[in-house]
Amino acid sequence: MSRKTSIALLVLILLLSPAIYGVADFARFMLRPVAPAESQVISVRPGSSFAQVALLLEERGVVASALRLRLLARWRGEAGRVKAGEYRFTEAALPGQVLTRLVAGDVIQYRFTVPEGLTLQDIAQKLATEGRGDAARFLQLSRDTDFIHSLGLEVETLEGYLYPETYTLVATTGEKQLLQAMVRQMKLRLTEELVGAARARELSVHQLLTLASIIQKEAGNEAEMPVIAGVFHNRLQRGMRLQADPTVIYGVKDFDGNLTRRHLEEWSPYNTYRIVGLPPGPIANPGESALRAAAYPAEVDYLYFVGKGDGTHVFSQTLREHNDAVRRYQLKR
Repeated sequence: MSRKTSIALLVLILLLSPAIYGVADFARFMLRPVAPAESQVISVRPGSSFAQVALLLEERGVVASALRLRLLARWRGEAGRVKAGEYRFTEAALPGQVLTRLVAGDVIQYRFTVPEGLTLQDIAQKLATEGRGDAARFLQLSRDTDFIHSLGLEVETLEGYLYPETYTLVATTGEKQLLQAMVRQMKLRLTEELVGAARARELSVHQLLTLASIIQKEAGNEAEMPVIAGVFHNRLQRGMRLQADPTVIYGVKDFDGNLTRRHLEEWSPYNTYRIVGLPPGPIANPGESALRAAAYPAEVDYLYFVGKGDGTHVFSQTLREHNDAVRRYQLKR
């Protein structure tokens, strides 16, 4: 080999060495899994740049190099496809696996359970207590007529229209998305068969939800719901006042837990000791059993019922029988 050829080869090797080293270094980065020192929750905010996300991952020990992760994302064409949300990284993972999770939106999911019979105020408070949303925002949307109309409803509030269920939320789930999901679930439960049964008893959908909410609050167990519904249907047909304590309570501002005779005598559109028929709207958000009970009440002759103090009730056909039951189970206590 001539001297000139040797010099040319050496120059070529020197020129290629950085590139070869860079490729080898990038390969090591790609093939070396990294485990954070402890479990890390990475929050990717909407609108965050991939450079910000990559730097956060490096700082938390999830990847070895933010720069190389950016190169990988650019090479795969995925730098702009990362989903916002919260990600938990615990075990060792390759950079490609980390990027795949970010693009797939493999975010932390939270369960938010709404029991039957909660009011809008109750749900808002539960949402705030569990750190899943803002109570004031939830209530404001629940009473926003423009938002309510966008859901296909012609009512003043969403009270009674939110289906009690366990919902899966992520960090980016807002109050609006939750309300939309809850209304959507209630609409699914209001089947043509159920609505048809209610209409056969001269109840609109709004009245069905109103009656179901009262049944939900009155009943101590699901087994008694159809019987309680039968009592209310009988009273409505006879033009008798429902005289349901939960409706009175709903109409009392800042109720302290003590229902008094004064409360029963005060006028309110929700005081069914004063008004005839149903109140203007639901007093809570009823579940499936209460909805079906309102549409399919038990065929009974009862007109009265009183709580026994153990979650069950005594049902009576006459006022005299009812007064005896009141003395036995209420006044005695």
